[in-house]
This record gives sequence, C-alpha cells and structure tokens, in this order.
Amino acid sequence: MARPLNVLMVGTGEYTTGFVGGGQSGSDKKVGVVGLSLFDLRRRGKVGKLSMVGTSGNKFPAIREHLNKNITQYYNGLDTSFDSFPAIEERDPEAYKTAIDALSPGDAITIFTPDPTHYPIALYAIQKKIHVMITKPAVKTLEEHQHLIAEAAKHNVFVYVEHHKRYDPAYADARNRAVHGELGDFNYFYSYMSQPKSQLETFKAWAGKDSDISYYLNSHHVDVCESMVPEYRPTKVTASASTGTATDLGCVAETEDTITLLVDWVKKDGSGRRATGVYTASWTAPQKAGVHSNQYFHFMGSKGEVRINQAKRGYDVTTDDAGLMWYNPFYMKYAPDEEGNFAGQGGYGYVSFEKFVDGCSAVNE
Repeated sequence: MARPLNVLMVGTGEYTTGFVGGGQSGSDKKVGVVGLSLFDLRRRGKVGKLSMVGTSGNKFPAIREHLNKNITQYYNGLDTSFDSFPAIEERDPEAYKTAIDALSPGDAITIFTPDPTHYPIALYAIQKKIHVMITKPAVKTLEEHQHLIAEAAKHNVFVYVEHHKRYDPAYADARNRAVHGELGDFNYFYSYMSQPKSQLETFKAWAGKDSDISYYLNSHHVDVCESMVPEYRPTKVTASASTGTATDLGCVAETEDTITLLVDWVKKDGSGRRATGVYTASWTAPQKAGVHSNQYFHFMGSKGEVRINQAKRGYDVTTDDAGLMWYNPFYMKYAPDEEGNFAGQGGYGYVSFEKFVDGCSAVNE
C-alpha cells in the first residue's frame, strides 16, 4: 500500500481556512473547505503531512488560533496542525516554490489563489512531479491550459480542476438525464450566479485588475452546461457587462459588476443543430439576500427541460440577528455527529477533495 499523500495547501484565504481580513469569514465558509476536508482526510489515514503557504508569514499565528478555536475545539480535538511558509515576519510572493520544494514526487498541492497565479504555481508543481488540484478557472487562456495538459502527461501527474458542483446530487442527476438523451437535443441553457458586494472587499487585491467575475463565477455553469452536452461544441462567444457599482465601492475603473456571456453551440455530428447558452455572473448582489451565492440554471432540450436552484434547497432558517437565510448543508455539512466528531464526509464539497486524493493515490500505485 502506498504511503499517505502529503498535501500542500497553496493559498490561506476564505476557501482554505475561512480566515479573511484578520478574522472569520462572513460568508457560508466560516471555517473554510480545503483545510477542514484535508484535516479530516488525515484523521482517516488518507493524507499524511499537511502544509500551507501564503505570501505573508505574519498571518499564520492568527490562522492557527482561528482553526484551533473553530475546528479543533469544535470537533473533538481534530488535529489542525500544519507546516507553514513563509516564516513569520517574512513576505515572499514566491514562497510557494520553497513549499513545493519541501514535497516529494507523488505528493500533491491544492491551489486556491487569485486566478492569474494558477498557471505558474501549477506548472512549477507539475514539473516537480507533484499532483495538482486547481480551483476553477484553472487558467485564463487556451494556450496555458494546453501547456498544463502536455506537462501533466509528460511528468505523469494527476491535474484536477476542482468543481464540486459535479458531485452535487441534483446537478449529477440532471447531467445524467441530459447525457442519456432523456431531454432530447440541446436547445437552450441559462444560468445565473452571484455573490454579495462584500466579496469585492475580499478580492480587492485582484478584482477587475487581474481577473473578472466571469472567469471567477461563469466558469462554473459553462462547465456544467458542457458536461451535459458533450456532443456539442461552442463556436462563438459574445460578452456584455454592466459597470458602476464596483467602482463606487473603490475598485479599479475597469472592474465590471455583472458579465453576461452569449454562446452559440453547434452539434458535432454535422447535422446543423444549434443551441444557445446564456451565462450571467455578478459580484454586486445585495448584502442580505439570504444566501452567499445565489445560483440556478435552466436547461431546455427538444424533449424536456431541467430547472435547478442550487441556493434554495427547501431549508431556511430565520433569526433575529441574521434574518432569513437559506443554508446548503448538502455542500458542506458542518454540524458534528452525535459524538461531536466532524461528520461532513458526504457533502459534495468534501467528496470533491476525497476524489482528488484517491486519484493521486491511484496514480502513485
């Protein structure tokens, strides 16, 4: 049996730790997803040593305190220890290289960092024979994407674009119905995905400058749509954007509020069948919409249609402090079991990480 996988978490922010701007995130990821999933996978023996790298070592004492308080003390002493890079008092935008150098071939990294940094970090790891999980969008250009594929094949490593929605039971069921022809030929797809204005504060270092809301959010449903209709290919993309709100909040002048893509799809069999996809993403949604991420889609085929509202799952909670909230425990189940242990192994956010770890182990064997 192969040794447990050692994993380096690249990026120390909201999705990895739930720690943003000096405190706990105000989103639905208050203790993160990456770290918690990997700490539990280590408890289960699937993962060995864990490490984490950011650009500033000064954050780590507060991150450790946050993880100890909100994970270790909450889940019966679940071990949240990890090695960190760079050292305290150091700032190093390329600390990921030192952290990757500390791994061995066959180990793995997770990349949850601003979009423009994905390519250089992934490439460095791949060339060191390290398996890679990259959050979507993996990269921003076709050339970079194809280069990573070629390098992954050359170095025999597993490169996995993290998209947990593929493991959402409702999305998976809809995809299965579409792929097996129950809904007929693809005709129309519409998706909407948003996050509140507060995200512009979380992402102010890169929002509008290095990437945009379409790369960040539309990438989800473009992938969902393509996975439902593998016999179609996109032939034309037109984009339109609204502006004004993000710049009012202090973002750079070129920051779009909402971006809509209009995509023409053509069936690959030469039949001439065409379909239309409309994908809208925004990070200027209201602050108190009851959900952190509003998201839904409508797929129409020649024989049927599917509508999924991923944000509202028939479960709402109202309190004096927060008002009306729609929670999604099917994604990350943070409630402990009857003995106080973490019990979220069935959530599709966690499943995505376990599948990556299992895939890396299979390649190593």
